[in-house]
Amino acid sequence: MHEPVVVLLRGVNVGGHNKVPMAELRSALNEAGFVSVRTYVQSGNVVALHPSHDASTAADEVRAVLESAFGVSVPVLGVDRTELRRIIDANPYPAVTDPKRLHAIVLPSEPEEHVRAAVAQLQAASDSRGSRDAVAVIGRIAYLHTPDGFGTSDLARKLTGGRGPLAAGTARNWATMTALMAMADDRVTDP
Repeated sequence: MHEPVVVLLRGVNVGGHNKVPMAELRSALNEAGFVSVRTYVQSGNVVALHPSHDASTAADEVRAVLESAFGVSVPVLGVDRTELRRIIDANPYPAVTDPKRLHAIVLPSEPEEHVRAAVAQLQAASDSRGSRDAVAVIGRIAYLHTPDGFGTSDLARKLTGGRGPLAAGTARNWATMTALMAMADDRVTDP
């Protein structure tokens, strides 16, 4: 059985910066040895089979392809299908029905205690202002529920922007996460 990898690019095709046409990326990745490459939306989500079956190695190779083929240098994170299933299953907000109000922020590694403390402080400050936003860190994933929208969330901005404690991660809404899971499941049967 071939185990697909999911590779998440941060900051491509946003506001006219770091342009990476997905059809060209698929072609470049095929040339680099990836198999059965699919992309999801324009924000940099790749599901493919990789000879190493290792998500970290695949992410490194995608990063190299982005730099050589497109002149784009952005953070790239990888998860394998098994880890993606764990991320989906560990969702601490299963009652959220609007998948655009729930985000998974994938971090490069499990955050250290000082990062967790900073997240907790930001959550407490948000709560004291009467915000309904909530964040929970499980492993290397921060789950962020923004009932009034991610784009208007002060907590989201403080967590992920600039020097925020989760700025090294890349966020995907729950609709994207579940779509990537379905795509990864489809790739299992590919040659």
